Amino acid sequence: MSKTTEAIEKAVQAVLVQRPAEGEEPTARQRRELDRGYARILTLIAPRIRHFIRQYGLTAHWEDAEQVCAIAVHRALQTYDPAKAQFTTFINWMIRGELQGLRFRLMTDQRPSARKVSATTVSLHALVGNGEDETEMEVAIEEESALPLTEASASNYLAGSAIDALLDGYVAHLRAVGLQQLSRRTRVRRDRVFAPDDRPRLKINALDPAEVSDLEQRIARNRALVEHRLFDLPAAGHLLDDPSITKERVRQITKRAVQTMAELVAKDPRFAVMREVAGGKRLDGSAGAPIAPTPARPPRVQPIMPDRGERQPIPADQHDPTRVVH
Repeated sequence: MSKTTEAIEKAVQAVLVQRPAEGEEPTARQRRELDRGYARILTLIAPRIRHFIRQYGLTAHWEDAEQVCAIAVHRALQTYDPAKAQFTTFINWMIRGELQGLRFRLMTDQRPSARKVSATTVSLHALVGNGEDETEMEVAIEEESALPLTEASASNYLAGSAIDALLDGYVAHLRAVGLQQLSRRTRVRRDRVFAPDDRPRLKINALDPAEVSDLEQRIARNRALVEHRLFDLPAAGHLLDDPSITKERVRQITKRAVQTMAELVAKDPRFAVMREVAGGKRLDGSAGAPIAPTPARPPRVQPIMPDRGERQPIPADQHDPTRVVH
């Protein structure tokens, strides 16, 4: 046994002593000693690594070969069993396997199938040969599916953002109309108080929190129905599985949602592209006169009324005689 082999075996034994037991984390001292032992082993094996790199014809890829050899040493230290063989014998086969895999990855002409057709591995930079930037050839290679995938992803993202903005506008419109409707109903339920001059004064009550909560629940349910029926988006099951709502009611909700969102698109500048497409303009520059879009008009008021069976009649003693019904 040579002196180098003996030094390698001693360094390996020192590393194995510092290796923690299975399932335990190494201490800071153990990690430090393991790193030192690993560096010591790499220094002792360096001549052998250089020999194998030349033997496998990887001198043109020296840095990559040194890295895979370092990986081989690391894996060998983790799986080495002193009872089966010496470390120098074990590490030789580990280094050979890593270098063989690297050669097959970098030099495909070394494979038996390539030798049959006399294939030769040529570097991309050798094709240029005029001193250009080394990264230019990699950048010049175009992936055929990259542009369609990028455009499809951008289109999906913009479509999703437009859908979210439309739904947010639809919900804001429903909330505004619903609160306005509740405020009108609240004015009817008001108390009569008398001033010192015995003239009646009207005192308007505040909105009922229960009614506001019920309104928010109906708005959330309507949004879930619109997302599921119009845009085929997943929604919470408890919002869709409402036994108190019929199919005809769902159809009416979605129909009104389409009308409301169309009117929002007609007046909101964020949806100018949608408005042009809906109005018939040609956005691709093709021949033909563009069709003028429909003039924008204010959104139609669609009050959110309670579902059938939820509407409560107004008591006769709380009727407002001054209220005008159109």
